[in-house]
Amino acid sequence: MDLLNIDNVTKVFGTYHALDKVSLTVPEGKVYGLLGPNGAGKTTLIRIINHITAPDSGQVIFDGHKLTHADVAHIGYLPEERGLYKKMKVGEQALFFAQLKGLSRADATRELKRWFEHFDISSWWNRKVSELSKGMAQKVQFIVTVLHRPKLLIFDEPFSGFDPINANLLRDEILRLAADGATVIFSTHNMASVEEICDTITLINKGHNILTGDVETLRREFADGRYTLTFTGDERSLLDTLSPAVSQTDVSVGESGDKILDLRLAAGASLRDVIGLANPIVEIRSVNEKKASMNDIFIEAVSRSNS
Repeated sequence: MDLLNIDNVTKVFGTYHALDKVSLTVPEGKVYGLLGPNGAGKTTLIRIINHITAPDSGQVIFDGHKLTHADVAHIGYLPEERGLYKKMKVGEQALFFAQLKGLSRADATRELKRWFEHFDISSWWNRKVSELSKGMAQKVQFIVTVLHRPKLLIFDEPFSGFDPINANLLRDEILRLAADGATVIFSTHNMASVEEICDTITLINKGHNILTGDVETLRREFADGRYTLTFTGDERSLLDTLSPAVSQTDVSVGESGDKILDLRLAAGASLRDVIGLANPIVEIRSVNEKKASMNDIFIEAVSRSNS
């Protein structure tokens, strides 16, 4: 079942088309990546989903009906630009936001105490927000975003400013929330995290939806002649010999000490050509097809769209 349907949404500011007939469908209980370069239209679309602004044409269907202001109560939004009142105490502010989401003070206090303990920030309850580090402030905002258990969660660059340990903590929480039934829209420029978290993505560029699909399917489709060749021998001689048959190469050393060549076939070349050229030069241990990275897909799709 689909929780959210964006149907031919257009938004124009003056003569600038921020969104031009954008359509996408977000399945219930999945993590959906909303990707695109700066200025692509992602923030405008997120603001429309949050009922902050309205589309000029098209419609947004939420949970089977046209999106209304009342649906905002079922959406949790963590924007890229954080906003906490610096003079308030941390616990006081968290309670304020929780009650705005419709929780009673007693329920909010109980749930917040549990989350603060889980994130190891209980000692900050009575400290002022101004004393929080950027990462600490983000933890607080993450908590108040998810506290009321909304049907739809929207995270815009949620890992920004986090060290790797806390980024992993937040990633695990996002995956757990999705496993528990929440639907997540995840907007980021970090393509590695897209591979780890997202089930499906839509890539927007210049107000248009230029690519939508399942992450693993797209990685296979965009592989487009990418292989890894594990070998022993002289890498320089190998690269010189392969140059007519490959367009991209990168050599690393594996845990076993064997060398690993990441390559992409040149136009008109085949894997058989590469193996035939390599066999007399090095000892080939293995050859495997390689999935495209989301970073490769992002760059290629946007480049095609811009050309």
